[in-house]
Amino acid sequence: MLVLTEEIITKLKTLLEAAYRVVVVGHTHADGDALGSTAALCLFLRESMGKEVSCLFSDTPPENLRFLLAEGIPYYFHDRQPLKCIQTIKKADLIVLLDANTFDRTEALMQPLRESSARKVLIDHHLNPDLQSFDLVISTPDISSASELLYWVLKKLGFPVKPGMAEQSPAYKAAGEALLAGMTTDTNNYNNSVFPTTFQMASELIGAGVDRDILLQKLYWCYRENRVRLMGYMQSKQLTILPGGAAYMILSRKIQEQFDLREGESEGLVNVPLSIEKVRLSVLVKEDGPFWRVSIRSKKGTSAQKLAQLCFHGGGHENAAGGKIIPGQDFARSRGLRSYLERILNDYLS
Repeated sequence: MLVLTEEIITKLKTLLEAAYRVVVVGHTHADGDALGSTAALCLFLRESMGKEVSCLFSDTPPENLRFLLAEGIPYYFHDRQPLKCIQTIKKADLIVLLDANTFDRTEALMQPLRESSARKVLIDHHLNPDLQSFDLVISTPDISSASELLYWVLKKLGFPVKPGMAEQSPAYKAAGEALLAGMTTDTNNYNNSVFPTTFQMASELIGAGVDRDILLQKLYWCYRENRVRLMGYMQSKQLTILPGGAAYMILSRKIQEQFDLREGESEGLVNVPLSIEKVRLSVLVKEDGPFWRVSIRSKKGTSAQKLAQLCFHGGGHENAAGGKIIPGQDFARSRGLRSYLERILNDYLS
């Protein structure tokens, strides 16, 4: 249940008002929620409070989501501008981390963020937030997304969501679009982690002039042909369904190269097997450098989050979670990834 007390909002206002240079940070491998929430906060702080705002990520976001980058806001990506990222952190009066429960999820930015003498705020919806590293933590798992949580926070701070907002202020319109996009992607277009407040948020933003139809077109109807062909190939050639109700697909580096796959173009693939009646749990394993990234989705009654914690060095939400597999540590290379996966999934659902 979302509870934003007067004490929390007053403390946040105090921290924001005392800062001139604010650095907003999202997690590595940024998704729509991370990009949407950070963009909205940056725009609000610039427009409503006159702050000097910068936004940092450890790596460049996927091409299909770059439309969410806020116009006029300086963005720095550590994989492209490492020194600029470090300099920006050193100059910060206040650091705000969004859509991550710890600085660990910023990877290359983690150490300089931890070492910064700036005040720090966390706004997040994942389990087990790091309470020790922040001056203020605003966190609840009982909400659809960081974008939705931020929406209710910004309304308390004076975000003017009302009819005509889109025509009156391009910046507020862009912030509203970013928040709606972040919530939409994190709920898989209202398929999971949806609460009554989620629909209320959407209704208010659409009523204020945010065009959901155009937003959906940008999010889901602008992919390259390669992605569509990859999705078909993975479902026809790489999908394995186990007797206990688990499905998995392995997206190797070789397949990624075969389809000229770019970051973000396999988004949504893990959800597809859940359309099969007997499938309770779906796992996508994607080769990523020295390890394999794991995405997990499940139907109600089967915990994706517990599987991620127990077996894949990860975590997340009850029906949407993730983690990783480390070859040589989690399984012997000679035995193979496929047999390792099947043993884990069969044991978990038995």
